[in-house]
Amino acid sequence: MRVFISVDMEGVAGVATVDQIIRGGTGYPRAQELMTGEANAAIRGAFAGGATEVLVNDSHGTMDNLLHDQLDPRARLVFGAPRPSCMVQGITRDDDVAVFVGYHAAAGADGVLAHTFSSNFTEMRLNGQPVSEAEVNAVYCASYGVPVVALTGDDQICAVAEKAFAGVTAVEVKRAVGFSATDTLAPPAARELIESSVASAVASAGDLQAPAVPESLTLEVDFASLLGTDYAASVPRSVRTGPRTLRFAAADPDELVRAIMSWYYLAALAAQQMSAVAFRR
Repeated sequence: MRVFISVDMEGVAGVATVDQIIRGGTGYPRAQELMTGEANAAIRGAFAGGATEVLVNDSHGTMDNLLHDQLDPRARLVFGAPRPSCMVQGITRDDDVAVFVGYHAAAGADGVLAHTFSSNFTEMRLNGQPVSEAEVNAVYCASYGVPVVALTGDDQICAVAEKAFAGVTAVEVKRAVGFSATDTLAPPAARELIESSVASAVASAGDLQAPAVPESLTLEVDFASLLGTDYAASVPRSVRTGPRTLRFAAADPDELVRAIMSWYYLAALAAQQMSAVAFRR
């Protein structure tokens, strides 16, 4: 059995502040340790549940956060950016199940450090419904026939997962108190819970099937700035439906994720330009 694990940082126990999730922040090295600890707990759980192979995707920010020399050596690792499939790079039809670790709520929703792919996006919708990164990534996984069997994070994203993913094991390691405040399990307790929950989810996956991919994949994003929208509108087939809103009709999940990544980097470039201008003033 092959298990794919995507590991983000915002949903990790003991992580709640912006200082922790940004490289260069004083809390970032500690958050790396915490993220790596939860990745290892999921890896141990996957193998205990029957996995013969595990691939881990470092899915946060610059995507080079996990401490490689501390990672369980039984797993392979995908890291670094940019990459076409972002948080689900490396998944194939050979994978049996997917596990999402350290995930968080969507932009505009309640939840610790809630956002959807970028702070330059204020909301993302798929077929008219607001979505989190977990839901977008699950659609991509489904295109390879891979179901999401477990997800860890705060109470808000766990509630989303339980509604969105049939048969999922949602592992709540903390509760949202505010955007950058949480009531969290101690990291050792969170790791024990993740390990046992992932082991059970993988072992009992059985005949769990991935959901059907929607026939229509219409992406809409509201951007934080007009300049970001201007930049992102240069992506072919992007349709501007409002001053800060773009729509894109994707042919398949691969094109959907590529469009998100293109808009992500263009909006980030615009934000850097705006910051440079503000600094010169």
